[in-house]
Amino acid sequence: MNALKLMAIVLMVTGLLGLAYGRFSYTKETQEAQLGPLELTVKDTQTVIIPIWAGLGAVLAGGGLMLFAGRKKHG
Repeated sequence: MNALKLMAIVLMVTGLLGLAYGRFSYTKETQEAQLGPLELTVKDTQTVIIPIWAGLGAVLAGGGLMLFAGRKKHG
């Protein structure tokens, strides 16, 4: 499997996951202050919403790349 086909598969899978879930969350930890041995940290949960157009675009781009990668070069 060449690199273009692999990239196409990754794009399609990522797009399908984006369409299926629509969002993902992650926890970001920041250091607010350090006073001697005491360290104050804040954990903040961020949510990223994936638009439908982005998921569809990734699936279509992956499909187009797969078609392009599948063609044999003549010459």
